[in-house]
Amino acid sequence: MPYQISQANQFIHPITIGPYTFDNNLALAPMAGVTDRPFRMLCKMHGAGIAASEMLTADKSLYHTRKSKLRMDHTGETGPRIVQIAGGDAEMMAEAAQINVEHGAQIIDINMGCPAKKVCNKAAGSALMQNEELVAQILHATVQAVNVPVTLKIRTGWDRENKNAMTIARIAEDSGIQALAVHGRTRADKYMGEAEYETIRAIKQQLSIPVFANGDVTCPIKAEEVLQHTQADGLMIGRAAQGRPWIFNEIAHYLEHKSLLPALAIQKQRAIMCSHLNDLYSFYGDQQGLRIARKHIGWYCKSAAQLVDQYQIEIEKSRAQIVRAKCIESQLSLVHEMFESLECNLSETNTELVA
Repeated sequence: MPYQISQANQFIHPITIGPYTFDNNLALAPMAGVTDRPFRMLCKMHGAGIAASEMLTADKSLYHTRKSKLRMDHTGETGPRIVQIAGGDAEMMAEAAQINVEHGAQIIDINMGCPAKKVCNKAAGSALMQNEELVAQILHATVQAVNVPVTLKIRTGWDRENKNAMTIARIAEDSGIQALAVHGRTRADKYMGEAEYETIRAIKQQLSIPVFANGDVTCPIKAEEVLQHTQADGLMIGRAAQGRPWIFNEIAHYLEHKSLLPALAIQKQRAIMCSHLNDLYSFYGDQQGLRIARKHIGWYCKSAAQLVDQYQIEIEKSRAQIVRAKCIESQLSLVHEMFESLECNLSETNTELVA
C-alpha cells in the first residue's frame, strides 16, 4: 500500500496540482525506457506519490506504433494519470496534449529536461532552453489547448555559462504551468558531476507554484538535506529508484519519523523483483519482456550487492548468467537460484537480511 503521511510534517506531506491532491510529495522522475506502466505502478505501490509516464513524442504520426501505444497504455493505473510529452513545435505539442487527454491523461507534463542527443538534435528536451521565445510559445499553446493541469520539467540551463532556469521558470508560471521540476544540472552536464541546488532554491523563492527538486537524491538523509536547503515543495527521484523502487517508502519514513527503516530483507527484494519481472512479461510479451527485464535485473542485482557486499562477485556472476537466458522461464529460474543461494549464505551470517 502507498505510504501514508502526516499533513503536519514540514517535509513529507500531500501536494496539490490543479484539482488533484497526491498522497505525498515524492515523485518518480519520468525516464525514457524505464518508467513504463509496470514500473510506475510498482513505485506507487512502494511509496511514490506521483509517477509520470516515460517521454512520448509530440509527433502524432508515430502514435500508431507499438512503442507509442505501450507508452499511452494506462490500463489499471490509478490516477491522476500523468503523461509527459516532448517536441519542439508549439502546434504539435498542443495537439499531442489534446490527444493524450482524450486517451485518459489527467495531467500533461512537458519535457524540457532530457539531455539525450537524439532528443536535443530535434530541438526538444533541454535544447529548448536555448530559445526562450519558443519555450513561451510551446508552454502557452499547450496550456491553452487542454483543460487539465500542465506541468514542466527543466534543467538549470544549456551549459554552466548559460543558466537561464530562473527566466524559464518565470515564463512557465506566467504561461499557466501548475508545477515545475528542476534537475540541478545543465544540459551539457548530462549526468556527470554533482547536482547543484542553489538554482532550485532561488527558483523556489520566486515562484508560487509547486517546485520539485531533482538530481542525486539517493537516500533518505540526502532527501532531507535537499528539501532543507532548497525549501522545495517536493522531490523528484529517478536513477536511485532503478532496482530500488522501495526508496520512496524509505524516504517517506525518514522524513516522517526521523529514523531509518531497516534494510529491506533479501527475501522481500526477491519478491518485489520477481513480481516486477512477471509484470514486464505480461505487459510486453515474452520476447520483448525478456529483453527489457535484463536492465532491471542488472539494477536489482546492484541493489542486492550493495546490501550484501561480501557476495558481490557471486551476484555479478549470477547476473551475467541471468541476462543471457533465452526464455522467461529460464530467466526467472536463474533469478530464484541466485536469491536462494544468497538467502542460504545470509542465514548463516546475517539473519536480519533474510526474513
